[in-house]
Amino acid sequence: MISTSTASPAFAVFVQGLALSLGLIVAIGAQNAFVLRQGLRREHVGSVVLFCALADAALIAAGVLGMAQALAQSPGLARALALAGAAFLAAYGWRALRRARQPQPLVAAAGGQGLQRGAALAQAAAFTLLNPHVYLDTVLLVGSIGAQQPPPLRGWFIAGASGASLGWFVLLGYGARWLAPWFARPRSWQVLDGLIGATMFVLAALLLRHALVGP
Repeated sequence: MISTSTASPAFAVFVQGLALSLGLIVAIGAQNAFVLRQGLRREHVGSVVLFCALADAALIAAGVLGMAQALAQSPGLARALALAGAAFLAAYGWRALRRARQPQPLVAAAGGQGLQRGAALAQAAAFTLLNPHVYLDTVLLVGSIGAQQPPPLRGWFIAGASGASLGWFVLLGYGARWLAPWFARPRSWQVLDGLIGATMFVLAALLLRHALVGP
């Protein structure tokens, strides 16, 4: 188990899932821009937020539970994926720190023709499920890390990772009018990317320790 606390392993695993998911999802991208746009327009916000959060939760759970079955049959694969995950997180953290040096704003125009609920959900599905990175992030990376937790703690990891996704989309959709000026300031993203980079390095170190030392 990868744990940052000996007093409360379940809470530590929950926080790890939360931090990992936030670090991966909080970035400039088409999905975030679309949710922000819907929030600015106040158009089908609840449906879009719920769809994005449920899709992430389903992918995370499928990744953790599916990878758990695969890793249980191959301890060597578990260690290899832990090492690969540590390398990926370190690289991701490094990219976040590089982005912090040249930050870009997230801008979502609120104008244009309104969307019917079905069309809005279809676009949300496209931005979520047709992005190959979502499978790398949620299914493979988050799944392989969550699968290395002991069975009683995997649910806590899934809850933490899914909760981060839900909280982010709720904040993005319903706080759009308040957040839009903040997202338009490159300095805000500079601070955020710096925090993401530091978090990813910490998680990479924990994962590396797990791969080399064991639970």
